Amino acid sequence: MSKTEVDTVNSDDRISEKHASSSSSSDTTPTTTIDLPTTPSTDPTPPSDPLDTSLTPLNEFEDSTNLPQNQTLFQIFTFFFFHFGLHAWGGSVAQIALLKTELVQKRRWITIARFNRVYAVYQMLPGPEAAEICMFFGCLVGGRMGGIVAGLGFILPGFLAMVLLSYLYTIAGLDNVYFNASFRALQPVVAAMVLRAVFQIGQHAFISSKTKQFNKVLFILAILGALQSALRINYFITLGVFGIFYNFYTRGWRWAAGGVMVLNYVGYILYVVFKGVPSPSALALGVATVPDMPHLLALGLVAGSLSFGGAYTSIPFIQAEAVVLGGWLAKQTFLDGIALGNIIPAPLVIFSTFVGFQGGHTYGEGSLGYAFGGCVLITLGMFLPCFIFTIMGHALLERICKNETMASFFDGITGSVVGIIAITALEILKASVVHLPKPGVVLDGEEWLLLAAQNTLSAVIFVMAFMILNSVRHQYLSVLLIIIAAIAGQFLFV
Repeated sequence: MSKTEVDTVNSDDRISEKHASSSSSSDTTPTTTIDLPTTPSTDPTPPSDPLDTSLTPLNEFEDSTNLPQNQTLFQIFTFFFFHFGLHAWGGSVAQIALLKTELVQKRRWITIARFNRVYAVYQMLPGPEAAEICMFFGCLVGGRMGGIVAGLGFILPGFLAMVLLSYLYTIAGLDNVYFNASFRALQPVVAAMVLRAVFQIGQHAFISSKTKQFNKVLFILAILGALQSALRINYFITLGVFGIFYNFYTRGWRWAAGGVMVLNYVGYILYVVFKGVPSPSALALGVATVPDMPHLLALGLVAGSLSFGGAYTSIPFIQAEAVVLGGWLAKQTFLDGIALGNIIPAPLVIFSTFVGFQGGHTYGEGSLGYAFGGCVLITLGMFLPCFIFTIMGHALLERICKNETMASFFDGITGSVVGIIAITALEILKASVVHLPKPGVVLDGEEWLLLAAQNTLSAVIFVMAFMILNSVRHQYLSVLLIIIAAIAGQFLFV
């Protein structure tokens, strides 16, 4: 990947862009690193002469002068494995902060301005942003292969941890009273996390990429997205229609945008008239009705390609395919996988590894070979889109995201996804709090009271977790909540 050369330019022009961080004699080549703060520096080192700009890059958005040179692929892999993969705790926000602190502020591989622009591009694309940014830095130091091994180094620790947890989960089984008690307490915590994610994603999903301001149309699309999910309109129809609608709307083609939305609901009405109200399985595309190897790979590809706005956006797609339509994964087991994804150093989408393991284990009738194959393939499918996007090259991605047609289409999709997640969060909340007897099981009065008490405890756990998530800011908050809930379950539900 090419680097911008640092040339001598007119000092007045360069001073207007930024200040150099050091000076040197005219007879030696300076080797001092470049600091390009966006705010007044608090560095105790006295500032250099503002006219000495021999170290100033032509364009702070393209500067890569401090990148390490001649790195082997193995060195790149181990660097990202040990520095970031093993420390990817706390979710996307904490992972991005770690990357920025280590590579931008400490090592100064690129400028803060360039990092911010790179991050803005990956926020618009599907996939976990932290993994994509690791691949971006890998591409800078080692080309496209460097990007691949950097991404693998970041993902591998969490993948191995999830495979181990999935195996232990299968061995213990939900028939174990202590195991079941911990996960009974974990499920409402997961519901609180998903509901909290609706607000977090909405904070940037309702901001127009064109005006950078709150857009009430995107907010309305989120409400309509929730309505479409409640009406059981297929997720992919919703994403396509709303993306096209907002694209037309931003171009000023209001009549065309209105026509698209009208056709959407006219089509739904005609479907109801001739075929009846859609079943819950209508939300799914049907790519994983059976959890064999090709279908699990396809499920990962679909979920990975549509995870606009963060990892939580993949939850409704996988749930619709595996839980609702396929029926090969219980909803409580699905929630347990999300809980496990929050206690390991990895992007949250690693919960798909758990889904693949359970699917393969079911399809192979207890075969660990099928289970391992399933978790590998669904994980490959989940991360493959972000590998492809990153290796395409950041310059190309930036041109795509700056294209008004593509940017407005992505905005419409992201806005509608917020509504889809909101409905999914409510469904998860219901499943995590309200537990009913298994079919055919008859409870007496005392057993009904015990079940009602446990459901009440689950509701209390949800309320407390949701309040904490909205009032406390800590890098490891989600990990701490999961651990505390697992321990509390031993006292509350045994």
